[in-house]
Amino acid sequence: MSTSPAPAPYVVEESVGYLLGRTRAQLAKSLDEALTSLGITHAQGGILLMLRSGHFDTASQLARELYIDAAAMTRMVDRLVKHSLVVRLPAGTDRRRLLLQLTAEGSVLADQLPAIYLAARERNFAGLSDEEMGFLRSLLRRILLNGETAESPR
Repeated sequence: MSTSPAPAPYVVEESVGYLLGRTRAQLAKSLDEALTSLGITHAQGGILLMLRSGHFDTASQLARELYIDAAAMTRMVDRLVKHSLVVRLPAGTDRRRLLLQLTAEGSVLADQLPAIYLAARERNFAGLSDEEMGFLRSLLRRILLNGETAESPR
């Protein structure tokens, strides 16, 4: 006879995955509301910020980083191009590869986004100390690293 306690029942609303997903959805909704006046969504804003960072310059890089399928990324980039916020440029001699670049208007908009994103963060994480925010970031980075390690070929 086993003396170990029975495992607690699984309650989806208390699972870490559920809570992370709900938190992400709440942040996305908050950002969408804040960005309405600028005519973009949080997802489009994320693309603008990532292009602004200089670490990404193709739709495939952005799709991988944001875990968005290629077709959805193409649609989002198409909208940004249509609104003259992003341009597609040929990548040298490889005609299949297109680089993404912010337009002057896209750069001006991208420069406004950090303040909007920070305000949304302040609203959604109100009451958390700087130490708690640092600890949360540290935990999330560890989770991401664990996932990356698990995905890497052995």
